[in-house]
Amino acid sequence: MSAIEVRFGKSFNPDAAAAVQELVAQTNEIKPDFILFFCSPKYDLAAMGKAIEASFTCPALGCTTAGEILSGEGYIEGSIICAAVASSKISLQLVPIKDLRAFANTADPVKDFPELGRKHSFVLLLIDGLSTLEELVVGSINQTFKGLVPLVGASAGDGFRLAHTFVYYEGAFHENAAMLAFFETTLPFQVLHIQHFEPTGTRLVVTDADLATRTVKEINGMPAAEEYSRIIGVPVTALNLEVFGAYPLLLQAGGTYYVRSIRDANPDGSLRFICMTDIGTVLTMAKPSGSLVANLERNLHEVEKAMKPALIFGSDCLLRRMELHRTGALEEAKRVISNYPFIGFSCYGEQYFGVHVNHSLTALVLGDEA
Repeated sequence: MSAIEVRFGKSFNPDAAAAVQELVAQTNEIKPDFILFFCSPKYDLAAMGKAIEASFTCPALGCTTAGEILSGEGYIEGSIICAAVASSKISLQLVPIKDLRAFANTADPVKDFPELGRKHSFVLLLIDGLSTLEELVVGSINQTFKGLVPLVGASAGDGFRLAHTFVYYEGAFHENAAMLAFFETTLPFQVLHIQHFEPTGTRLVVTDADLATRTVKEINGMPAAEEYSRIIGVPVTALNLEVFGAYPLLLQAGGTYYVRSIRDANPDGSLRFICMTDIGTVLTMAKPSGSLVANLERNLHEVEKAMKPALIFGSDCLLRRMELHRTGALEEAKRVISNYPFIGFSCYGEQYFGVHVNHSLTALVLGDEA
């Protein structure tokens, strides 16, 4: 007998209340202890929040997306998806951060975090993807638990609009907010951080920046957009999110390379990054070390060799979805994802322990004892 039961649901119904009822009908074989859900920003979010609260009596963890990802479906858009999870081997405590800006200015922001038995604990985080406060939040959590409690997180999305991103709690969707889910379990689990880039020999040194706004003003002593444009061989006037995704940068920390992606080229010649990037930071131009799909398939196969996955929650950067479209590999990626009990979404950033990253996939894998 399985120690964990999972049922997936999806709906493309444009009516929020009707869509939630479809999820209920698809998952009512079990009495869930919690649900994970992710929804397109196209929905009436006020109606969606009320429907979620009225329809599920268990804790619910969810946010808006830049595209949804689901077992049996792969990469989809314009839907609401959910995973209903039942297990006596899991305990969960939800802690909303209702005002991220106030949290950032609090002397002891983590005083209300629960005590966790580190060996059998992990944290899931959903956070306003336009808050620019991810580094502070994950840094505080990681420091509290001394880096011993795994954290996987995702920055909520808004399609390609980059205007408003929302996190759900207490029957409504909120900006300037985050939801922390603290788990303890005797089930096997592991966390993943994967990306498919490796460094080249081309280095870029940030020589002027505004850390608070994630704006890099100068690279190698030159206007940032001009120097980046020169290095990649693309005119400044052609710089956009797709170009930035095709020419990512890497930061080395603790012997590991993390992607640092650019969001905008500003009229004043500066570049706005998706992660905080300070003066003196040394970045390296990246190149693919194989295909995104091959890297994804290999890592998921390694997980399957280590345990029998019952649920995989994945935070997959929007830039990865854009790359799959650009390279014509979306259908191949759908095939890979469809073979696993996967739920997640395309996000505006990923979190892994105390690091906020881009152009990567972070994942939490829950196994079954059976």
